[in-house]
Order: sequence, then structure tokens, then C-alpha cells
Amino acid sequence: MKTGRDIYNVVIRQVRNAAGQGGLAGLRRPGLKTRLRAVSCLVGTMCIATGSEAWAQVATTHATPHRHAPVRQAGAPKQQAAAPAGVTDTAAPEQIRVASSREARDGGGGMMRQETAPHAVQTIGKQFIEMRSPTSTALDLVKNLPSMNVSSPDPSGMEGGQIQTRGLTDLDMGLMLDGAPAEAAKYLNEDIDSENLESVEVTPGSSATDLPAISAAGGVMNERSRTASHKFGGMTDFSYGTNNMSREFIRLDSGEIGHTGLRSYFSFSNTHSRSWMGSGINQRKHIDFGLQKDWSNGSNARLFVSWNSEDFTIDAYPDGQAFENYKLTGQGYGRNSDPTSDNYWKNNNDHWNQIFLTAPIHVVLPAKFTFDLQSYFSFGQGWDASPGNNTAYGTNYNAAEGRNYTDFFLENEARQVGVVAKLGYDVDKHNHVSFGYWYENNQTIQSYPLSYTMANGSAPSPNAAAYQNTYSNETYGVSGVNAGYEVHALFIQDTAKYLNDKLQIHAGFKFVMSDAWDKGWNSAASNWTYGKNATPGQTVGRMGANTTEPLPQLSISYTFNNHHQIYVNAEGDYREPSANDLGWLTPVNGQKMLKNQYSIKEELGYRYHDKYVMFDLSLFNYNVTNRILDTYLGANQFAPIEGGNQTMRGFDVMIASRPIHGFSPYASFEYLHATQDSNVCASYSGTTCTDMVHAKGQQAIMAPHVMANFGLTYKYQGFFANAAVHYTGPQSVALDNSERMPGYVTDTLSLGYHFKPFMYAKSPTFKLNFSNLTGSIVRTGAMGAIYHAGTQGGYPVYYGAASALGRAAQGNSFMVEPRFTMTGTVSTSF
Repeated sequence: MKTGRDIYNVVIRQVRNAAGQGGLAGLRRPGLKTRLRAVSCLVGTMCIATGSEAWAQVATTHATPHRHAPVRQAGAPKQQAAAPAGVTDTAAPEQIRVASSREARDGGGGMMRQETAPHAVQTIGKQFIEMRSPTSTALDLVKNLPSMNVSSPDPSGMEGGQIQTRGLTDLDMGLMLDGAPAEAAKYLNEDIDSENLESVEVTPGSSATDLPAISAAGGVMNERSRTASHKFGGMTDFSYGTNNMSREFIRLDSGEIGHTGLRSYFSFSNTHSRSWMGSGINQRKHIDFGLQKDWSNGSNARLFVSWNSEDFTIDAYPDGQAFENYKLTGQGYGRNSDPTSDNYWKNNNDHWNQIFLTAPIHVVLPAKFTFDLQSYFSFGQGWDASPGNNTAYGTNYNAAEGRNYTDFFLENEARQVGVVAKLGYDVDKHNHVSFGYWYENNQTIQSYPLSYTMANGSAPSPNAAAYQNTYSNETYGVSGVNAGYEVHALFIQDTAKYLNDKLQIHAGFKFVMSDAWDKGWNSAASNWTYGKNATPGQTVGRMGANTTEPLPQLSISYTFNNHHQIYVNAEGDYREPSANDLGWLTPVNGQKMLKNQYSIKEELGYRYHDKYVMFDLSLFNYNVTNRILDTYLGANQFAPIEGGNQTMRGFDVMIASRPIHGFSPYASFEYLHATQDSNVCASYSGTTCTDMVHAKGQQAIMAPHVMANFGLTYKYQGFFANAAVHYTGPQSVALDNSERMPGYVTDTLSLGYHFKPFMYAKSPTFKLNFSNLTGSIVRTGAMGAIYHAGTQGGYPVYYGAASALGRAAQGNSFMVEPRFTMTGTVSTSF
């Protein structure tokens, strides 16, 4: 009988021989596992079954070292099947690798994503979002997409901005968050913090048939919120930068709660900054909450809720005269710090509270059915304050009493509620058909009270009775508007896939029915209560309209192989005046409201990708009738005007590479030929036009011929960097082309380092973000449309330190690129 020492010596020899045949791979030789089992017998026990089996395996000499027949175990029900003929074992171990990365579809460091949809899609990925400053809004993130020209007035993320896209604006786009209507671009930051953004997707020429959007002529921008983590943890960051900007953010993930399948997260941020131009202090507090539940059959339910509270100084947007004065002399045009001045920053402020909610549910039903339900809700309330001394009332009262006045735009309610219900059915392995119903109700209740300014020069609350305007025994009536719309829509769509999914065809049709209203009222100040609709004392007018819009869509794509795809897309989209648009129209009994805008759009596209390069080309043609434009009134208020008909033709091109030695370049370009197809009437006397603007044949307003972008991302171990440059060509800012804005260049730079985990800090990171590195003084976009250059009249504008009464704008008003800014951020997950 062999002893344990004998078995040990034989095993050691076998191990050494195996190690000499292919290194560690040799240790995988057949029978070695059984030999090693024999070592366990060295404790001195009698190895009867196991030991004899081990010794038998050790003592056996294999004629074929790379192949062996398994030893039959006593009591085994049947012999293990032999390997198929022609298949032999090798000394190299079998390796199976399963990997997944959210960056697999990204190119250019997340500035471009590989797409397969049968229409143009331009997407910013998470890895690009994480390199940018946490103060970035969705608009800041999409600045370098080929179809987007973005103007941002504020580097701290307190305010949103504006978009120009293929000759249209953000007011023509569906701005969405998780598929639900989000806030307007000027206030887009109110809905979500950038840390909770997973991606931002732009479809510049297309809108999904089942999307709840009353304005998608310019396409859709959809922000996608993050999904709650399966594990408990969180992340935090702190930022500090130019203009005394400070920002704190923390997020907690619950992980899976018990065995319920529920998981959630909660985040809070606080931001403080000074105005970059002139005086002013801005504050923002924000909460995001996400909840998700998944079922094993593929069903899921999500909830996203956000709350936002802001107090920020309303910027003074310069006309051409004020801008040139600032550029040549350095004399600013912002608010001042003089409490006796009409331009005092505390008497030019925005106070707003906003709640946003969306709750999409996807249910997998038996017999190839699915059901989707998306409900959404938003509610906002607040006011804009501005000097009241230039109003007809303020001038008289100020002269008599020597007191300043504050004029308010008060929105007692900005409410939007809606739901989309959709039933889907897999007809066969090729076709998925769905049909559904969309309902939305949107309403604004706004009024325009006038109050005494506080003794310290600040604007009071419009509800403060001590400051509400009265003079002697005379009471100033409060006027207001209740405006909105109710939408009912039916839709049906089919998505078909053939030839092993190489050929995809999507056809859809949506029929929208809308009832819009605009009712004006007057009431005495004594009957008016902040936060409630005033009791009408006198109806001053009412308008309404019932409209219908047919919206067809057809998209076809064909994928030749793993590298090439072509697509064609044609659809009709529309825009009807928003509730806020209606609120700024003067209700007149019997007068017709603005017509709905309608767009017919065609796209032809080509995509290429391999393991190194991604390329995307999209050619487009738009025909727009009854164009709706907004003109800037001042104090963050806009009024809609008729813009006639318009045609836009051009192409977008994007190219990016995946990392090559750590470098990921990106470039994009757009050429746009947009023309005005009709003259526009600027004013009427009854039904007779008294001021015809000769715009036909001119370059369309706010539609630059050329835009170009370049970006470069570099990553090496923990270090990362991204640089981006954007160029926009000259453009018209008046319908008759009598005022133009020159082209301009903007730039950004991000630098950072991911440190190794340390104690509870799983991803300690430090980054620096720079914007406007060259300190350029350039205009980046018009605040709205104007008919022609010259004195605009209407709402007065206030510039600089002078305390004199405001003046009428000379031509258009503009957003200006903020001066050089730097933001430093430290962050970590835990």
C-alpha cells in the first residue's frame, strides 16, 4: 500500500511536469484535479475509495496527453458521452469573457453615439456629461451637435437659454424629460440636475407618433434620467468657480428595498452665484427623486419627481447699441447696486417654484399584448418683478408721491397635466402594431399688479397688502388672463422588420383635436388675492379656437451589413400657441386666434461605423406654413407674432472615432439654406394691413447658413480631458433682414483626474471646467424676432448704472457669451 508520502512525491512530479508544459495552462491537464485531491489524504487517514482512485489516476500513463476517457464512477447511471470526432483538448485553458459598457456605442468621448433609428438622431452620452461642469444644463451639453445653435446667458446654470435648429427655435421643439413635456428652454434647468442625466437625445427632424408634444416642428430633445442603482450607496460633489459660484450636491441610492424589486434615489443641490454682468445674486435649490420597479416578465414602472425653487436676477439683454458700447468702452449694461435706481437688481428679479412629475408604466400582457401608460404633471407659481415708473400709472403716481413702483408679471398658476395610453400587439414575428390616446390640459392664470417698491429699493411680494398700489381714494384695478388649451389625440402605428431585421419600416398617424381659450378680466385690488384667480370685475375680452391636425409619418431604413445603413423619413408636425403664448395675446371678443403652424419634413440619411470610426450624414427639407415667432417684450416676457411661410434645406454631418491611443476626436457641420416665402404684416387697422414687412425671398430669421463644431477627448489611466469649439455663421435677426448679427466662435475645456478608491470614496475625482477661454465679447443669439430694425417701442429697457428712465430698444435684444469662467469640482461615489 502506498503511503501519503509516496502519493505526495508522485503528485509533485506531475505538477512540475505540467507546469513545464505551457506554464499555468499545463496545470489544466486531464487528471490533475484528481491528483490534487489525493494530497488531502496526507492527514494520515486511510484513503480507501478516494485515495485508491487518486493513486490509480496518478499511476496511469496516458498515451495521449491531450485527451483522455473519463473514469467511470461507481454507481453512475450511465457513461459520460465521448467527445465528438475531430475535437481534441488543448493545453490552453478555455476563456469566456462577458463584458458590457455604456460607452460601447459612444464616439468622440461621448459627443456622438452610434444610432440605428430610421431618422436623424444626435445624442450626448454619459461619459461626456460626466466631464462637464455639474452646473451644465441640457442646453450646455448639446451645444456641439451639428443641428444645434445654443445661446446661454448664465455660466452657473441658473437659467437655461435658447436653441436655433435648422431654421427653427426651441419654441418649435418638443422638449421632453423621460418622454414627458418638460419646461421651456429658458427654464430647462428647473426639471433635473445634470448628475441625474443619463443622456440627451436630439431628433432634429422627427417626432415619435406617440409623443405628447404640441410643438415638434423643429424635432425633439429628450433628456433621459438615470435609473436607480441596485446597490445602496450614493455620490456627492462640490463646485466653486468664477462669479462667487458655489454648488453642493448629494445623492443617496436605496438599493433594492428588501425583496420587493423596488429601488430609488433622492438628491438635493444648492447653488449660489453672482451675476457675471453687473450686480445681482442668484439662488437655486433643487430636489430629484427616482423610483423603479422591474418584474421578471419584462414589465416595469418608473417614477421621477423634481422640485425647484429659484430667485435670480433678470438679465438686462442689450440691444445692438448697448452691446457695441460695452465692447468698445467696457461700460456694462447689467443691473446696478443703487437702491434708488430703476435698474436696481433687487427690483428686477424672478421668483419661481416648480414641481415636475412623470410616471411611465410598461406592462407585458399575455397573447403578445403590451400596455403602456405615461402620466405627467407639472405645476409652477411665481412672479417677475421690474421697474414700474415707466408705466402710465407709475409716472403719475411717482410724481405725486415721490415713490418708486414695481411692475409684476404674476403667474398664479402654470399647470400641465396629461396622460398617454397605448396598447401594443405583435401581429407576427415581423410586425408590432400599437394604437392609443393622448390627453393634455394646460392652463396659465396670470395677472399684472403694480405695487410700491420697498424703501430699500427691493421688490415686495405682490401679495404684500402694505405695498399694493392705492392713491388717495382711487383703486388701481388688476388685469389678468386665463389662457390654455385641452388636447385629445388618437394615434396608430406599425413597426415592421424583414430580411433578418435589416429592413425596418415604421408608419404612423396621429390625429390631434385641440380646444384653446384666452379670457381677459379686470378686478379691483381689494378683490385680488395672491395665489388665487382674481374674481373678475369686468370681462375685457374672450377668444377661442377649435382646431384639428393630421400628423402622418413614414420611416424606412435598410442595413446592408454591419457597417452601412441608409434611411428615409417623411412626416408632418405642428405647433400650436402655448398657454403662455396665448396669455400675451390681447383677448378681443370675436377676433380669431393665431393659426397653428404646420411643417412637412423629409430626411434622407446614411450611416457608417466600424470599430474605429462613426459617420452620419442627414439631408433635410422643411416646408413651414403659418410660422409662429416670439418677440421679446423685456423682463423675461415674450409675445407671439405671425411669421408667414418658410422653407429650409440643408444637411448635417457628424464624424467621430472611438479611442485611439486614448484620443477620441469629433467633428460636425451643418449647411442650411432657409428662406422666407411670404411677406408679413406687422400691424393692422381692423382687417387692413398698415405695415407690410417685405420679407419674401430674404434669408429666414435666426437661420445661419453654416455651423461647425470640433471636439477632442483624451483619456489616459485616471486622467481625462475634453476640448470643444463651436462656430456659427452670420444670421438675420429681423424679418426684413434690416438687422444682422455677425458670426462667432465659442469654446470650452474640461480637465480632470479619477483617483484610486480610498476608504469610503469609491471614485474620488477632481475636475476643472473652463468656458470662453479667449474672453471673446460676442453675441450668441437674438432674444426673439422683430419685424425691422430701429426703435421697437413697447416695453422699456434699462442698462448700466444710470438711474434715468429706461428707453425703447433700438432693434433686437441679444444674449451675450458670458466672460471667461472657471469651475472646480471635487466628487466621489460612496
